Amino acid sequence: MNQLSRLPSVSRLLSDAVVAELVDSHGHAVITQMIRDTLAEVRAAAQAGAPIPDNENLIEKITANAKALALPRLRPVFNLTGTVLHTNLGRASLPEEAVEALVTAARNPCALEYDIEDGGRGDRDDIVSDLLCELTGAEAATVVNNNAAAVFLLLNTLAWKKKVVVSRGELIEIGGAFRVPDIMKRAGAKLVEVGTTNRTHRKDFSEAISSRTAMLMKIHTSNYTIQGFTHAVPEKELAELAHQHELPFVVDLGSGTLTDLERWGLPHEPTPRESIAAGVDLVTFSGDKLLGGPQAGLLVGRKDLIDQIKKNPLKRALRVGKITLAALEAVLRLYRDPDRLPERLTALQQLTRPEADIHAVAQRLLPALQRALASQPVTVEIVPLRSQIGSGSLPVDRLPSAGLAVHPQSRKSGVLHRIEARLRELPRPVIGRIENDALLLDLRCLATDEESEFAAQLSILDTRQSDASGRMA
Repeated sequence: MNQLSRLPSVSRLLSDAVVAELVDSHGHAVITQMIRDTLAEVRAAAQAGAPIPDNENLIEKITANAKALALPRLRPVFNLTGTVLHTNLGRASLPEEAVEALVTAARNPCALEYDIEDGGRGDRDDIVSDLLCELTGAEAATVVNNNAAAVFLLLNTLAWKKKVVVSRGELIEIGGAFRVPDIMKRAGAKLVEVGTTNRTHRKDFSEAISSRTAMLMKIHTSNYTIQGFTHAVPEKELAELAHQHELPFVVDLGSGTLTDLERWGLPHEPTPRESIAAGVDLVTFSGDKLLGGPQAGLLVGRKDLIDQIKKNPLKRALRVGKITLAALEAVLRLYRDPDRLPERLTALQQLTRPEADIHAVAQRLLPALQRALASQPVTVEIVPLRSQIGSGSLPVDRLPSAGLAVHPQSRKSGVLHRIEARLRELPRPVIGRIENDALLLDLRCLATDEESEFAAQLSILDTRQSDASGRMA
């Protein structure tokens, strides 16, 4: 008898009570296709020598596949990497005020481009432009979908088929291999490199200016640092030089922050207000990094230049929607009350979290992780760690932190990679890092109200017994 003939038909499986519940939850079309795909997998496995599962196991497989299909791709995770503003994990976590604002905007019609006072068409930039001007000292502001777009739009508007003078030491590459020279080329501008990698002087810029020069540009090297025998021209001097030649001087701050981080013990990061005060005509920066808001590219500066940028047809292609603006407005309002900013702005709260507080979290969670990994050939201990800010912000600075370290009893067992993979398979994936023969879980970004959820799902690890080789079954 052909063993494949023992497999039930699609219609028979659909009549099963458990499968009927799946149909109610996920829809007839989805589950029908799921059954067909599962049966195809079983047939292929059987032809390779695998046994035919009974109906109960087959339905369990269909149920598991249906649940996996229903999981959203954009899932929350526990960021225990030690990188606070992790690009691959969404960068800054939004404060509650921003979350409430974006939910309200998502649920309701909003005055996005409608002037409530006169009943006419409005400008969506007006939602945040006054706040941005207040917080930076600029004359005008506009918003696009990220900082790379802000730089691109600026160059495409003001430097089309013209030259942009930049120090060679500032030609940065950001994540995903996006490079400033490439962005300039796509924007239609011609890059003019001046100086050397480590030293650039005012005369280098002065000698490069010609009738085809559109602007002088300075790019904050936010994701690397050059130390030692170095020199960079101060913004005030470059602004004076540019204005002598009736040229705009623009600065790309990259990460960007709207406050002096030194007041909370963090390293200094240039602010747009400092640049505007130094005579810079346009400043671009991100909304979702040190600023602690949603992904956005912010441009602030001279009104006449901002007006030109807003008239560029590409501005519409790069603009942001109401949800981004709602969250951004809420975050910007928090900066009006700087004294309470560390308690209210999630990103700053994580960056300024005391080491003692993080160590206390580690002490509370150590027993739970030890129990969960009791069957594995590993030891678990509390260790001091050094977190990094991330997203190209303050690249050489580290924050004292603490966490849990999993050490293998044998370096050749491969157990760390199996545990790391298993942590990523949990209902809310746990993302740590393997470094120096240890699996490290930096607890800086684990909020107090998340501890119980984190500890509860660790018990799932304990249900997986290891085989003779130490592999998690």
